[in-house]
Amino acid sequence: MKPATRPHCGHVLVIDDDLDLLRLLTMRLHAWGFRVSTAASAEEGLARIAVEPPQLVLSDIRLPGKDGLALFDEIRSTRPTLPVILLTAHGTIPDAVQAMSRGVFGYLTKPFDSKVLHEKIQQALQLSPVSTGQETGNGETWREGIIFRSSRMAELMEEARIVAASDASVLIRGDSGTGKEVLARAIHRASPRAKAPFVAINCGAIPEQLLESELFGHVRGAFTGAANAHVGLFQTANGGTLFLDEIGDMPLALQVKLLRVLQDRAVRPVGATRAEAVDVRVLSATHRDLEAAMAEGHFREDLYYRLDVVTLALPSLDKRREDIPLLAAYFVQQLENKYNKGIVGIAPEGIEVLASAAWPGNVRQLYNVVEQSCALATTPLISLTLIQRALRVPTMEALSYAEAKLRFERSYLVQLLKLTDGSVADAARIADRNRTEFYRLLQKHELTPDMFRSSPGNGSTGQ
Repeated sequence: MKPATRPHCGHVLVIDDDLDLLRLLTMRLHAWGFRVSTAASAEEGLARIAVEPPQLVLSDIRLPGKDGLALFDEIRSTRPTLPVILLTAHGTIPDAVQAMSRGVFGYLTKPFDSKVLHEKIQQALQLSPVSTGQETGNGETWREGIIFRSSRMAELMEEARIVAASDASVLIRGDSGTGKEVLARAIHRASPRAKAPFVAINCGAIPEQLLESELFGHVRGAFTGAANAHVGLFQTANGGTLFLDEIGDMPLALQVKLLRVLQDRAVRPVGATRAEAVDVRVLSATHRDLEAAMAEGHFREDLYYRLDVVTLALPSLDKRREDIPLLAAYFVQQLENKYNKGIVGIAPEGIEVLASAAWPGNVRQLYNVVEQSCALATTPLISLTLIQRALRVPTMEALSYAEAKLRFERSYLVQLLKLTDGSVADAARIADRNRTEFYRLLQKHELTPDMFRSSPGNGSTGQ
């Protein structure tokens, strides 16, 4: 039975040498609103990806020639952000499980349930570069700016979504640059307080003598220089959320006053004689070891338990490397609007270097590297050289001569046929090869002239 859903208009490439199953899958995907391309071998699938990259690849593991696992390895090396779902028989389940550990989005065991297939495809498309998975079921963009495909981040975001519905205080832990404030804003957007203010303050960036006034406000004449009354951040965030970043840097004297506000749900501005009721949810964050700070007497235990009702721990970037290509693509898209240079992405070899680099500065450092590269780019595709320059760590991909030659041949043939709109005669002339030899090369890479005429990528739909 077809699941009730609206059209997705996503592009799915299905690869299977079982033509009956290929037709069945194509019909189901069309019925669900997807655009479908098909291939009967890994080689033909790679050719179709080169002509028009889909948003998702759905492939059998057992294929003639190059199998599904080898296909995935090549896709990962050239298009690491393209999600792949493998179809497997019972005998190949161990292979599929092993592939999952290497980055395959998921696998389905034949015969598979139509509803499960539909759900798995939806999940993959939500996390693809074209659709970054920022929409919730009711259309809210609560996860905006949080880009991921790793299971670790998926689990964290599910916990964040659940805790957002309550009013519980949340302590967000994570190294500098992991995106603690971004997560706090997401929790606020997913909460019942979403339409009320979100106010953030870095407790370690403001001098102690000013921090109390910033948090709680002051009345006119409260101290020298207080010519006018000042509304504190607790009052500003009334009805909404207050985010206390680097809470571990808060002085002990202010920790006592913060604890009283959290207990009484009322704040007394500096110099005032009466407290004002406030309705504020407090989220806090730190990169420090608060347990060690408590043991050393630098952080109050009672305040800690007020703030740490729920803990969410953001992983460092090197613990979620599969998210790096997605993040880089998202940052390029953002920065293109800023620099307006026509930049469309990063060269595959540049993505490989990013995915394997050390990231002591985490997501913030990755953004900086991508921005440096965008600022210096002079071509639509950011080159490996620019990425290496921004990282200051020269790296090269090790390919065998045969593999490098195959990749170059396929890319060269694709570009020629695109240039000539599928005319073999013109392409062979440009390549300085006779037509027989040129056709032999096309056959070797599972390329056909029809792929490049009128609507590329739609030559095989299974209809």
